[in-house]
Amino acid sequence: MKALGRWLGALALTLLVPVAALAGDIKVGLMCPLTGKWASEGLDMKNIVTLLVDDVNAKGGIKGRKVQLVVEDDAGDPRTAALAAQKLASAGVVAVIGTYGSAVTEASQSILDEAELVQIGTGSTSVRLTEKGLKLFFRTCPRDDAQGKSAAEAIKKGGYKAVALLHDNSSYAKGLAEETKAVLEKDGMKVVFYDALTPGERDYTAILTKLKAANPDLVFFTGYYPETGMLLRQKREMGWNVPMMGGDAANHQDLVKIAGNEAATGYFFISPPLPQDMDTPEAKEFLKAFKAKYNTVPVSVWAVLAGDAFKVIEGALEAGKDTPKEMAAWLKELKGMPGLSGNLGFDAKGDRVGEFYRTYKVDATGNFVLQPK
Repeated sequence: MKALGRWLGALALTLLVPVAALAGDIKVGLMCPLTGKWASEGLDMKNIVTLLVDDVNAKGGIKGRKVQLVVEDDAGDPRTAALAAQKLASAGVVAVIGTYGSAVTEASQSILDEAELVQIGTGSTSVRLTEKGLKLFFRTCPRDDAQGKSAAEAIKKGGYKAVALLHDNSSYAKGLAEETKAVLEKDGMKVVFYDALTPGERDYTAILTKLKAANPDLVFFTGYYPETGMLLRQKREMGWNVPMMGGDAANHQDLVKIAGNEAATGYFFISPPLPQDMDTPEAKEFLKAFKAKYNTVPVSVWAVLAGDAFKVIEGALEAGKDTPKEMAAWLKELKGMPGLSGNLGFDAKGDRVGEFYRTYKVDATGNFVLQPK
């Protein structure tokens, strides 16, 4: 009988293993550029989501289950992103946050969709990402067409008449340039130049010379901050003082480091609010906690939007929506949820709803100053 009792006890422990596994950690995936030219964005994405996960776990987790963050580096590269997505698809995560860069996110979309995982992009604004009909894809950032309208409004408000549009052929930058061009031409404004540069180069003198020959009164480069900084610096070196503006991919303090304070002074861009300008109670509490842990503030809003992605995943799980279809259906009904960057909600396509864009100008000390509406 004793032997039978021991055997039954061992059997009971064996039977409990699957139950314990089912009641184990909830895994959430994060895909971000921890290496490459956007590494500072990726580090902040990781730090922000880690901070939020730690806070959830300190409060007992979600329905008694701890959250485990599974991070994969996409290096800001589409091919690496595809590999990162494949790893996350086989890691047992309930959803994936990321990533930064429209072309990078696009490389991961079909992989995560085929794996039937909810994906929430954070810094990927290309219109076509949510025009594919992928039912499990969402984003906490706005779209290029919304940004194009805001950019055209800023150009009109500034009184500019002859605009040069320059992009880098990426999904994001080309899309923003096309959307802005359409709005400007519809409103009867003159686009005197439209072309692309090659990202990652060290010398943009040739394209700047072509731009100058077009005689614009404003240059709108729609690409990312590393190239923006180079353009500003080299434009100043050639003695050309034409005003220059950018889109939300310029929203990074490294822009000033690359350009130098003098070359960057007067440059302006449109973007969702910078972290320090987010004034909701949730944002203030988050920024205080982030500074206490990391002794700094996030470098840009895009990493903060990764935090918003985690917040909506947390909300869905708290509501008991732990399958991809249930989570997606819940997200598409979500409206007005308090988040770090403002109220959170999505439309039927998975796009974030609401207006976010503001104008910033770089002052003589290199600070990004929020302009009046």
